[in-house]
Amino acid sequence: MLKNKWFFVSLLLAIVLGLAIFTKGFGVEKLLEPKAEILASEAIDYINKNVLTGNTTATLISSQWLKNGLCQFTLEIAGQQFDSYVSKDGEYLFPETFKMKEKEKEAPIEEKVETPVSQEFPKTKKPKVELFVMSFCPYGNQAEEIMKSVAELLDKKAEIGLNYVIYDNYAQAMNASFDEYCLDKEEQYCSMHGRGEINQDVREICLSKYQPDKFWQFVEKINSKTNSSNVDGQWKAIAQELKINVATIEKCEKNEAKTLLQKEVELNRKYGVQGSPALIINEVEYQGGRTSEDYKQAICSAFQEEPEECKITLSSGSTQAQGSCQ
Repeated sequence: MLKNKWFFVSLLLAIVLGLAIFTKGFGVEKLLEPKAEILASEAIDYINKNVLTGNTTATLISSQWLKNGLCQFTLEIAGQQFDSYVSKDGEYLFPETFKMKEKEKEAPIEEKVETPVSQEFPKTKKPKVELFVMSFCPYGNQAEEIMKSVAELLDKKAEIGLNYVIYDNYAQAMNASFDEYCLDKEEQYCSMHGRGEINQDVREICLSKYQPDKFWQFVEKINSKTNSSNVDGQWKAIAQELKINVATIEKCEKNEAKTLLQKEVELNRKYGVQGSPALIINEVEYQGGRTSEDYKQAICSAFQEEPEECKITLSSGSTQAQGSCQ
């Protein structure tokens, strides 16, 4: 187990950086303008396959482009988080950056605080709420956690469920074999974080269809105990722990996967969903803040007659979720 940051830094400086240089990168060659999330995911895959080699697993927490052209990403290993960097062409991986020149002192920039957008939604007796996510997008997972408390509060008063962001031709874009990212050879049903993610999307859709009372518990445990690399081997134990009918989910996954995913594709197109998370309330995309209370207020505003539960204030936590996978 990794015990401190300097052990991690030394390990990657000695091994990862050397490997990245002499193997000419880790599979993201010739992408002129790769998205930070894609490049970071490839770096994580490279670390897991070539450095950690099964001893432990690195997972991606967040990623962003820096002004100097590097992609900065945060990864977690053995419960500890680290910042690392990868060059735009995928050739070089840096476990640490060192500032060599001091910039002239500048006046502090006032942090921009987003103000929730006031929106109006069509009012219905039972609002339909569709939260689009990728099952292993960290920002989508945050939104799921936020929405879980709203779904539990409003229970059957509103129709609240998860939907999934599906890409096509993704393996081709990544210069990879179809089964690394896609369910089918035609690459109609693919996901950003790999085959494990699209498989898990299907299982969650099946659970929502056949045993919806266990849905949010299952999603919560999947998010906390697995990642896209190991979920295929671990989901059954979690399902059994929650008394989910594994055989029913497996049968659905085998016989209904493409039909269910095609419905998701059609919804993606209908609403113009571009990334994870995206929230649709009564067929209107939500543009406001991202806390449990923000979500609750938006959904409650879509009732023809607000239920008593809407008077309850939900804890928003210490921070507001931000970011997206796209």
